[in-house]
Amino acid sequence: MYSPKLYREEDRRKILEFICQNEFATLVLFDGEKPVASHLLVEVVEDGERVNIYSHMSRANPLWKLFESDREVLVIFQGAHTYISATWYDHVNVPTWNYISVHAYGRPSLVTDHDEMYALLSRLVERHEADHTYRMETLPQDFVEKEMKGIAAFKIEVTRMEAAFKLSQNRNDTDYQNIIIELEKRADELSTQVAQAMRKNRPLS
Repeated sequence: MYSPKLYREEDRRKILEFICQNEFATLVLFDGEKPVASHLLVEVVEDGERVNIYSHMSRANPLWKLFESDREVLVIFQGAHTYISATWYDHVNVPTWNYISVHAYGRPSLVTDHDEMYALLSRLVERHEADHTYRMETLPQDFVEKEMKGIAAFKIEVTRMEAAFKLSQNRNDTDYQNIIIELEKRADELSTQVAQAMRKNRPLS
């Protein structure tokens, strides 16, 4: 991923925190002729120094058939992003776009063990389902087994991560503070999230 050094984030803890908070990711593979992709809910799991990404897709989706242990795949995590007006600076300049994005590369493998697949799906339901009475364990198990046959579960062992936190780091404190103020005047959630990320990235009095 192209990322100037000024915007490159290398703090592992910050990167992991970000991807865990942005779990709807884009999986990108090469089918031998062209890039192909799917948008999937993933689970990021730390195992000591290793990071694994778990997910699943419909068996009708041909992407899982492309998994090869010797070929890297790419998982893109996209966070908040928004337009930054040039009128917010104390000098003439051009507009830009602030964003946070992480590219995780790794080697995929299918999860074929029944219990491991069941546990993976159970964790996803438990983490996202607000109704605590709805659990895989409380559903008719013949129904669960039938649905499980229709998916391909997989794990990606992350080999490297590249992160870009482009948050106006090239601006002086005055302009930086004014960008935050202007973003907070907007009503949209993305602008608010970028402003919050900027406050966290460079605390100002």
